[in-house]
Amino acid sequence: MKRTPTPAAFALFIFIALSACQQADSENRDWPAYLGDKASSQFSPLKQITPENVARLQVAWTYHSGGADTTSNRSQIQCNPLIINGVLYGTSPRFAVFALDAATGQELWKFTTGEGGVLSVNRGLAFWENGEEQRLLVAIGQYLYALDPATGDPILSFGENGRVNLHTGLGEDQALKFVIANTPGVVYKDLYILGSVVEEQWGAASGHIRAFDVHTGKIRWIFHTIPQPGEVGHETWEDPEAYKTIGGANSWAGMSLDEEAGVVFVPTGSASYDFWGGDRKGANLFANCLIDLNANTGERIWHFQTVHHDIWDKDLPAPPNLMTVTHQGKKINAVAQITKTGFVFLFDRKTGEPLFPVEERPVPPSTLAGEKAWPTQPFPTKPAPYVRQVFTEKDLNPYSADQEMLRDSIRRIRTGNMFNPPGEKPLLIFPGFDGGGEWGGAAADPDGMLYVNANEMPWVQKMLPATIDAGKHPGQFFYRKYCATCHGWGMEGDPQGAFPSLINLSARMAEDSVGHILLNGRNRMPAFQQVSPVEREALIAFLFDKKMPLTAEIKEKMKTPVPFKADGYNRFLDSKKMPAISPPWGTLSAIDLNTGEYRWQVPLGDWGIDKDKPTGSENYGGPVVTASGLLFIAATRDEMFRVFDTSNGKILWETRLPAAGYATPAVYSVDGKQYIVIACGGGKVGTKSGDAYVAFALP
Repeated sequence: MKRTPTPAAFALFIFIALSACQQADSENRDWPAYLGDKASSQFSPLKQITPENVARLQVAWTYHSGGADTTSNRSQIQCNPLIINGVLYGTSPRFAVFALDAATGQELWKFTTGEGGVLSVNRGLAFWENGEEQRLLVAIGQYLYALDPATGDPILSFGENGRVNLHTGLGEDQALKFVIANTPGVVYKDLYILGSVVEEQWGAASGHIRAFDVHTGKIRWIFHTIPQPGEVGHETWEDPEAYKTIGGANSWAGMSLDEEAGVVFVPTGSASYDFWGGDRKGANLFANCLIDLNANTGERIWHFQTVHHDIWDKDLPAPPNLMTVTHQGKKINAVAQITKTGFVFLFDRKTGEPLFPVEERPVPPSTLAGEKAWPTQPFPTKPAPYVRQVFTEKDLNPYSADQEMLRDSIRRIRTGNMFNPPGEKPLLIFPGFDGGGEWGGAAADPDGMLYVNANEMPWVQKMLPATIDAGKHPGQFFYRKYCATCHGWGMEGDPQGAFPSLINLSARMAEDSVGHILLNGRNRMPAFQQVSPVEREALIAFLFDKKMPLTAEIKEKMKTPVPFKADGYNRFLDSKKMPAISPPWGTLSAIDLNTGEYRWQVPLGDWGIDKDKPTGSENYGGPVVTASGLLFIAATRDEMFRVFDTSNGKILWETRLPAAGYATPAVYSVDGKQYIVIACGGGKVGTKSGDAYVAFALP
């Protein structure tokens, strides 16, 4: 017999339910690790903000961190901040580290190194605690710092006066090479496991993975990403001595930790030099690999190489997502790795076996002298790529007024296969150097859904002789060696402003200022301390159009093992700087990794040229997903912050930010109130720079 509760009983039920909810909501919900947790899920269990009330979101607080480059607009903030016990920890455009009251945005402390300048970018920090002892770990320039989270003061027992040089453990021959870490590592027990950023030119530092003791800063273990004699993978380099000179194979994008199993999943980039590998013939393990390491010892458990002998700069661009999927009727602990190519590789976390078949397919050979491209590349059969991988004349941008110019251009460019090797004829790089997927990462929910934003920007590149003709200025050789890839073969720079023109440099800068920048770096430019004094003198003389004698010392320095260099990073744009390809230029996809099928895909961002159809846009930074079915993402050049319905991809709310949010948001709660915070640093693809962190909440 069905029973109807009395009014008193119903009232008591409501009181108990509300009391339970209030008790749960009164607790803080942290964002304690980069991208939300050590599994890199980019997921929050919070449900206070829902599809029904999200339209009521408003700014809760704004914090100006200071230091934005509002003159040339080249500074950025890419930080995904931490929120722990009601305190937010983040970084500014000039690498000041700060702590805020996460409910009000009030500054609690700020730490600066005193070194000044804009030092690349920082994407986050790491937090360690053991009982009452706590440490905040952050890399600034070439140092790893341990700070007291309560005060921001360096912990003097860590390394030397609170910091460790990031060259530690790499060998004496690496001491002057460029090594930083702009993405945080992972904390496991009392270890801080960290990757690095190195140069992409010949002679780069090695990208070995290191575990630092969080108490002392000493190295506890090291994994050689370029194997040495006797190590697994050494045989994948035809030259057994290659490990002595080849660099790269570094994990710059971060990593993920299965804390219960005690294993860390490490994605790596390409070996250096990026675009010509004649001196590193072979498959080149452990470049372009997802590597499963024992977090206690650094021993390899399994690996999978996503690109063999990479000559396209197809680094793995983000930490993998650790998630649970249902496969063939069984729950499986899996690891999903997004890529620049638009592939998602899905593996059994324990064994490394692909959950969907991966086929080795033939790809074109190289015609470049001395190069030996690998004959096959791995293609996962599911899910389908989340971006287009081929761009031909029929795909040209219909909104462009430069149709004839674009047609003429693409007919001169090699297209048709994303694994066409670089050569002396212009090559289409598509998906582009920035993906496909990129460093913002993908979000994964507990039901096996993966949400990934991506770029669909074509780039064009050709290879040119690295040597110079007889009688040319010797400094031109060193310009090609160190500068041309970014600033252009003709010193014209990047049309979107990422790399400035160096033409007529003497009208804007003094020689000693250029020398200072070469030694110390500025903005995105790294320090080139490995450049010898005579090379630096010749290079500056070339930039300032001054004569330089060709001495025996310079002749010796002009010997190079790399006969070809890329002519730069060149987006394929029309005269108005629109992409040459038809929209969408940026997308957001929901992929069911239980089945390998798509739930939806929508454009992300808009150029505002078609009122009836968003075009999408280049985007940097990733999404976060909440248990209430919401996806929060900024990332786009149109400076908008958007909320999508995870069930169908519809936009539920959007607002304009003070500068573009090229960062991944963080979701947290303080005293039962849910917040979403995003760093608004701008500064990419020609957009203005900013210094703000903006938090949103319900009224």
